[in-house]
Amino acid sequence: MALFAVGAQAQMRPVQTFQTSAGPVKITPVYHASLEIEAGGKVIILDPAKPASFAGLPQADLILISDIHGDHMDPDMIKTVSKDGTEIIAPPAVVKTVTTATPISNGETKKWGGWTIEAIPMYNLTRGPAPGKLFHDKGRGNGYVLTYGGKRFYFSGDTENIPEMRALKNIDVAFVCMNLPYTMTPEEAAEAVKAFHPKVVIPYHYKGQDTAVFQKALEGTGIEVRLVDFYPKA
Repeated sequence: MALFAVGAQAQMRPVQTFQTSAGPVKITPVYHASLEIEAGGKVIILDPAKPASFAGLPQADLILISDIHGDHMDPDMIKTVSKDGTEIIAPPAVVKTVTTATPISNGETKKWGGWTIEAIPMYNLTRGPAPGKLFHDKGRGNGYVLTYGGKRFYFSGDTENIPEMRALKNIDVAFVCMNLPYTMTPEEAAEAVKAFHPKVVIPYHYKGQDTAVFQKALEGTGIEVRLVDFYPKA
């Protein structure tokens, strides 16, 4: 019975599949900023953190972490989704805590198997916990552009509508955050997406926001908006 429940949970996840010259890329939304990518027999997990449940999903060959906050960096969950040989790539600020991780800083690129991993800036322009402070300082965390089989996948991390996002080129699939007070509104996210014009965009890290507003703001742009559930009921 328990095995059936785990299998049913895995089947209900809104898996997104994208074709590339190297074969399909399957992206499984898990919770908030947590998701799983499968391609070429390898698994990448992005920002595994509680209360995400990876039940029924394979463990990671690679873990990518975007920032030091608890909804992105969770040492206990990293252990849960790891296996022998799992690699971790993360910003230097994360490596101070997750000491087994390999550091990658804004602007750097690494190869991992069939993937190219680019670290993209993610930061706040104006929003913060107090005057003169920002929730996400420039240079501390990473968004990521992952390239596989000629297709480019962007994961924004926690960011506002920054110039580096607006300047992105040739993005096939973009996962873009939108939640207050920490990042940006759906309207601000839509303006950013219009600037770099991915073929497909999927909101994530959107707790408490109306993603339909984001979708409506992109009507007529030619950008395909996919609304998927990153907050499954228990």
